[in-house]
Amino acid sequence: MREQKSILQNLDWMLVGIYLLMIFIGWMNIYAAVYNEEHKSLFDLSQNYGRQAIWVSGALIIALMILIIDGKFYAAFSYPIFGLILLLCLSTFAFARDVKGSYGWIDIGSFKLQPAEFAKFATNMALAKYLSTLGIRMQDLRTKIISFLIIGVPGAIILLQNDTGSAMVFGSFIFVLYREGLSGNVLLLGFFVVVLFVISLLVKKTVLFGIIAGAALVFYFLVRKTRKNILIIVAGALVAAAIVFSVDYVYNNVLQLHQRTRIDVLLGKELDLKGAGYNVNQSKIAIGSGGWFGKGFLQGTQTKFDFVPEQSTDFIFCTVGEEWGFMGSLVVIGLFLLLLVRIIVIAERQRSQYTRIYGYGVASILFFHLMINIGMTIGLAPVIGIPLPFFSYGGSSLWSFTILLFVFIKLDAYRFQILR
Repeated sequence: MREQKSILQNLDWMLVGIYLLMIFIGWMNIYAAVYNEEHKSLFDLSQNYGRQAIWVSGALIIALMILIIDGKFYAAFSYPIFGLILLLCLSTFAFARDVKGSYGWIDIGSFKLQPAEFAKFATNMALAKYLSTLGIRMQDLRTKIISFLIIGVPGAIILLQNDTGSAMVFGSFIFVLYREGLSGNVLLLGFFVVVLFVISLLVKKTVLFGIIAGAALVFYFLVRKTRKNILIIVAGALVAAAIVFSVDYVYNNVLQLHQRTRIDVLLGKELDLKGAGYNVNQSKIAIGSGGWFGKGFLQGTQTKFDFVPEQSTDFIFCTVGEEWGFMGSLVVIGLFLLLLVRIIVIAERQRSQYTRIYGYGVASILFFHLMINIGMTIGLAPVIGIPLPFFSYGGSSLWSFTILLFVFIKLDAYRFQILR
């Protein structure tokens, strides 16, 4: 009993407080996003905000259960949990139904479960478990391969479900690997690949091949002409050419039609304000119309007249922008930044490598969701359909983010111990 009391005393109540504040603000914005005069009750189950009240209640129960369970359980059962979630993800190929082109949802009665959301925290646990194992060094090739397999297998399964947005989230684990000793050159290479991919969509391939050949010649004359340097230049040029050559295949065969159209709109190759660009255009109008201090709670005209589709889910941030303005948006972003900084500070104070790695995974996943979701609403990122943590409507996302965060809070309560 005394040990349990000390564990509760060691909980980081700042993280708990930020979480509670976020889900409350999120719930209020969902209410504002779908509010109408005929359904005023916050607990009207025919409306998204009424159903969200159930998800919030369930999330609080889940959080309490996580805090009650012995923290050593999570480190000990990381691999079994990862395996179970992978099986759940695989089950979608047999039981999932089509939801806007994606086959990642399983119907359980009236509840729709999205296993991809839960795969994020399960992958984080498995990665933390592996990298914290004695004798594992990030500099070893074997460690790199196994780490990328832990990340890539669930990502690939989710990609096969036609849920490209959720699959891309797994790329955020690169920051965890970087913290654990992965060379910064890998991050630069990843950035280079993304930039080259985007440029390949805008510039003719023959021009790009010429630029690559020219760059290779410049490097050849600038560096010492050793065998190693020449091999690096040749390999770099071949990889760059292969990326450019494969862009058309990836673009036409991996991405779905609506995703290709959204990317074209984002890059300015296509102007479709009544089609693929409609959501983003209306979202930017809503956010811009909020001005400095917003129109006030339940006073958003873009919101009231349903100009922005999916406003309670993927585009919930435009409700914040319209009704609370620039200052309200700044408060919400500030809360997220405070949450992320606090998670990293807590991660760095750990004696347990497992907890530190897991904490960086939490921060990486939340950061990716924050940047892409808000980027979508203001037209700086393609619309790939990922929620804003703790704000967007949905039980699967809220519960998975709750598990992700509260497992870390519980692990931090054991910060004076070594968990493996």
